[in-house]
Amino acid sequence: MKIICADDEPLILEMTGQMCREIPGVDEVETFPGASELLAYLENESADIAILDIDMPEMNGLTLAAKIKERRPDTAIIFLTGYAQYAVDAFKLHASGYLMKPTTKEQLEEEIRFALSDKKPPETAHIVVHTFGAFDVFVDGNAVSFGRSKAKELMACLVDRQGASVTRAEAFATLWEDEFYDRAMQKQMDVVVRALKQSLKDAGISDFLEIQSGAMRIRPEMCSCDLYRFFDGDMNAVNSYRGEYMSAYSWASLTEAYIDRIQRKRLEG
Repeated sequence: MKIICADDEPLILEMTGQMCREIPGVDEVETFPGASELLAYLENESADIAILDIDMPEMNGLTLAAKIKERRPDTAIIFLTGYAQYAVDAFKLHASGYLMKPTTKEQLEEEIRFALSDKKPPETAHIVVHTFGAFDVFVDGNAVSFGRSKAKELMACLVDRQGASVTRAEAFATLWEDEFYDRAMQKQMDVVVRALKQSLKDAGISDFLEIQSGAMRIRPEMCSCDLYRFFDGDMNAVNSYRGEYMSAYSWASLTEAYIDRIQRKRLEG
């Protein structure tokens, strides 16, 4: 495994390089005091992992990471920085890790192992829900097919509520933000609910959805969901967040902002 490092602080660069050399499985480590030297190196060489400072004078680490991905898309990026506020932007670049200075060899090794592990542990739960990035539901590894796009969005809304009950009127206000809940739209909402129930029945998970007295909820204990594991502090879920949550739905931005705040606090903490 080859690792390249860039940092404009010579002492930190030397320490980072030395820690990397002490990690089992690392065969070669190259260090660079700036972006231009590193990019010149990548003209003829490749690397498995790039460990980058963000606040560098010649070119910041975020821009450097984007250029590395252009040249060597398979290179995993780990940011090592003193600034937690860059975390969201870093993960939007699909960074594999984000460490705050000063770090330890153990923390660095953990991030490196994660970066090489395809970024996600194997999912073994019967029902798996992905919310980071695009929203999808899987049953035994197979994606659930939703007959209507609004039925899938309704399921996303219920997942977002984390098991709390949602009335049809509340769900309607989320799915059709600017529409009036008149008789015609009530009938349309009925169609969406029936379509969702049918999709779950076809997938063999009818009991994942509960409907009582006109209110709906999902049973969160039945699934493995990256959002729920993130809130529980599961590090695989924390590291899998890349700054996007249910990207197809504008209403999801409120939860995304909340996730971003938690992510920053964890990095600062």
